[in-house]
Amino acid sequence: MDSLALGADLEPEPVVDEHSTVTLHVNGDPTTLTVDHRTTVLETLRESFGLTGAKKGCDHGQCGACTVLVDGRRVNSCLLLAVAQDGATITTVEGLADDESLHPVQRAFVERDALQCGFCTPGQICSAVGMLREAADGHPSHATGPETAATGSVVLDADEIRERMSGNLCRCGAYPRIVEAIEDVIE
Repeated sequence: MDSLALGADLEPEPVVDEHSTVTLHVNGDPTTLTVDHRTTVLETLRESFGLTGAKKGCDHGQCGACTVLVDGRRVNSCLLLAVAQDGATITTVEGLADDESLHPVQRAFVERDALQCGFCTPGQICSAVGMLREAADGHPSHATGPETAATGSVVLDADEIRERMSGNLCRCGAYPRIVEAIEDVIE
């Protein structure tokens, strides 16, 4: 018996579609697009929407350069699959400003010169916006004292800010100015 005759009894493998249609609400605009199941939110934002604020730094969720807000929470967009975010509201650094007015965190970063090369700055700003919301909602961090009630907002001093922003790296070392900019927004 030849090998071709043996293979004739095998059923063909089913074709699996590796794409899905999703709707993402990016910076207030709903957009429906078809994405490869392996495509991250970061890649989708940069390649499909042309939003280049979020950067691919480490591609492992360790540097924070890709931080955006998804449904109001800060996330590393390099770790999220776009297909899993169907219906999500995504805010990038480009979407924080209100028309021509900068978001208060953006304005504070400019006024404090809380950047050097600027590579990490969009992620730092998005992270700061999300962090301020988390603290206002009473979410503790490692630096939050045990006397802080879980129901009240967390007071953000410099130590608390540094702890909460520790997932965002700045290779230039602009940390002191970043903390000062965030403190300016709190006051």
